[in-house]
Amino acid sequence: MDRVIEKKGWSKKKTLTLSGITALAILVGGSIYFTSGKSKVNVESERITVSEVKKGLFQEFIPVNGVVLPQTTIYLDAVEGGRVEEKLVEDGAMVKKNQPILRLSNTDLELSLVNQQTAVYNLLTQMQIAKNAAQQNTTQKLNQKTDVENAYKEAKRVYDLNKYLYEQKAIGLQEFKQAENTFNYQVARLKLTDDILMQDASSNAQQVSQAAQSAKGSQNALNVMRKKVGDLIVRAPVDGQLTSLDAEIGQSKNKGERLGQIDIISGYKVRVDVDEHYISRVFIGLSGETTVANQDYKLKITKVYTQVNNGRFQVDMLFDGKVPDGIRRGQTLQIRLALSDETQALLLNKGGFFQQTGGNWVYKLSADGSTAYKVDVQLGRQNPDYYEVLSGLQPGDKVVTSSYENYGNMQELVIKK
Repeated sequence: MDRVIEKKGWSKKKTLTLSGITALAILVGGSIYFTSGKSKVNVESERITVSEVKKGLFQEFIPVNGVVLPQTTIYLDAVEGGRVEEKLVEDGAMVKKNQPILRLSNTDLELSLVNQQTAVYNLLTQMQIAKNAAQQNTTQKLNQKTDVENAYKEAKRVYDLNKYLYEQKAIGLQEFKQAENTFNYQVARLKLTDDILMQDASSNAQQVSQAAQSAKGSQNALNVMRKKVGDLIVRAPVDGQLTSLDAEIGQSKNKGERLGQIDIISGYKVRVDVDEHYISRVFIGLSGETTVANQDYKLKITKVYTQVNNGRFQVDMLFDGKVPDGIRRGQTLQIRLALSDETQALLLNKGGFFQQTGGNWVYKLSADGSTAYKVDVQLGRQNPDYYEVLSGLQPGDKVVTSSYENYGNMQELVIKK
């Protein structure tokens, strides 16, 4: 009798083995498919920025900010310290040269002036006393010389007479010798008196010279002290506008402390901060441009301050030609500082793509604009608006210039309208 034999199904082990083989085959096939062709990603057209490569004038420049300052500024410092007693001019006022601005007081200086004046007066008094004494001494010596000259004349008369009488044998040798000795004594005495008078005149002249030098030194010291006291009145050194006055009545100011400044309103300069990255490329004579009230104005660098602070250095620029009407001290100007001359170049708009590619490649659109694919490029100089294209692109090419952050290493973008 025949028996129905039941067909055996797939065993569990066999089923798992077959499933594994199938999955592996699918994985290998997919891998081969994706690696053998270009990797793609779909993007919405409204989410990307497309720029056209074009030829045009290119100039490398950097945007910087500058502050308008007077072309010449004179600083006011306290020549002598003291207490502010009076403000004679308010901040912002126009002043004339030597016009008083502040009055300070310093009792130590004022006392020193009084003491110096007293010392000079005492010295002058002592000099006068010494001069009077010298004159009296000279007068006394002149009187003595008169007596000596008279005695000399009398001794000479007697000597001459006795010499004649002796030669005539009218008197003896003893009497003649006595007259001769008296005469010789008076000759020596007269000579000594003349020498004393010469020495006295020389000594008096030396004393007068020394006294004059001492008086001159004391007078100079007194003048200096008077000037120091006079400096307690702070005056304007030039004509101009007083600004940044930092002084209040009752406030104490130290010697050398900054009190304010005077701006000479004969022209303006612009003090500009520049990133230290450009310090080797910035020099006197570089030009820049700023826009004020919808009108462009040229500027040129006239001074470069090479000291770097907080990663920046400063330059001074002057307007090259016309100065904008109505500019004021402290006003901020946005300046385009040129680092090169204008040249013809192939231009590509700046965009976020540079952060991911470093300027080594871009996504270039196909002729119909439906896709964009990777193209190697070489970019050169740049300014805030454009990159200079050195190779890899032609005029009229369209490039995705927005960020590539979400595209990874995709070879092609499929652009959906």
